[in-house]
Amino acid sequence: MEALERLFHIRERGSSVGTELRAGLVTFLTMAYILLVNPQILSEAGMPAADVTVATALGAAFGTLLMGLYANFPFALAPGMGLNAYFTYGVVKGLGVDWRFALTAVFVEGLLFIVLSYGGIRTLILRAIPPPIKLATTTGIGLFLALIGLRNAGLVADSPATLVQLGVLHAPVPLLALAGLVIIGVLSSRKVQGALLIGIAAVAVAAWGLGLAKAPATWVSVPSLPRETFWAFDFSQVLTGKFLTVMLAFLFVDVFDTAGTLLGVGRIGGFLKPNGELPGAGRGFMADAVGTVAGAAFGTSTVTCYIESAAGVEEGGRTGLTAVVVSVLFLLSLFFVPTLAAIPPVATAPVLVVVGALMMSGARELEWNRMDDALPAFLTIALMPFTYSIANGISAGIVSYAALKLLSGRPREAHPVVYVLAALLVLHYATSGGA
Repeated sequence: MEALERLFHIRERGSSVGTELRAGLVTFLTMAYILLVNPQILSEAGMPAADVTVATALGAAFGTLLMGLYANFPFALAPGMGLNAYFTYGVVKGLGVDWRFALTAVFVEGLLFIVLSYGGIRTLILRAIPPPIKLATTTGIGLFLALIGLRNAGLVADSPATLVQLGVLHAPVPLLALAGLVIIGVLSSRKVQGALLIGIAAVAVAAWGLGLAKAPATWVSVPSLPRETFWAFDFSQVLTGKFLTVMLAFLFVDVFDTAGTLLGVGRIGGFLKPNGELPGAGRGFMADAVGTVAGAAFGTSTVTCYIESAAGVEEGGRTGLTAVVVSVLFLLSLFFVPTLAAIPPVATAPVLVVVGALMMSGARELEWNRMDDALPAFLTIALMPFTYSIANGISAGIVSYAALKLLSGRPREAHPVVYVLAALLVLHYATSGGA
């Protein structure tokens, strides 16, 4: 125990080994869906699903382990949702290129991340993000998480007329999700340790018992290592304009996805300073960068910090031990894919909604009576769930913040880096239409 204390400073951060273990399990359960979803998306790009499944677990395990041991943050990493869709539909299918081309772009982007992280440039970017955007990022991520949870719960459904609508409340899945929300809400209000984990387990068992999801037919399987995707790079087009455009698109999205997640989850974990800075952010960025390189080498799209880490932080995780637990579970998941596949989305949906609610508190600190602060903050909050992208929300906030400060006659209220970022973002969206 003393060795763990020296490595992670568990007591210093007000946690315990038991809490860290439980938080790691909760985080893993809320993001384990990526083991199933990522192979489905990348297989549409022509990649072998079996290889991608293993690459997803290995990439997530490697990046998360580095986040825990090197940065000592309770944040987990895995191939990012949105980035994998861009990989398949925007690059491979949109540009008509081979998946090896896209995988190489991810690898080079990761190497560039390492250079930027080592030079402190990404930390400088994080520090330059205006306080209203930092506060709005937390709130926006909360809404984004809630939307994912409500959709998985069947409480929100798509509509051809209004885009979204209320789901069928008397259907079994929404009813079970609502029951899970009540269970977690009651246990959390009573300060019961492990409330989120108890909620996940209760809903999963109920779903299996009611026939809403298939219970695992077998608990263990022997994985096969990546064969076709391991180090499957094509460097022949690295110097082409098409490659540079794709690589920079991955770069922009990953930078702001990671920055937003570090700020949002770091805030609810109490890691941020009063001025909104995150101590040790450089190490977190480095873990993300190396995780991307490793993930690409194994054969998966960009590995990035996951907003689902908020579930484990809310469970009490405060140190890198939480991340180490998640990493170990990703490795073990290679042997328990049938069991993980049996945990239905409705079991983790209530957790995402609860965590989303808890992340609303930052909105109280925004100066809503100052339009040059309020409008960029609102755009940041709104565009995250409405465009299903953390990066789009932060980008809208930065561009609008720079424009309003400049045109309102208060240009010095924005850091010079903000204007540089705004110009680069405008150029990026103008040339690529966004990622």
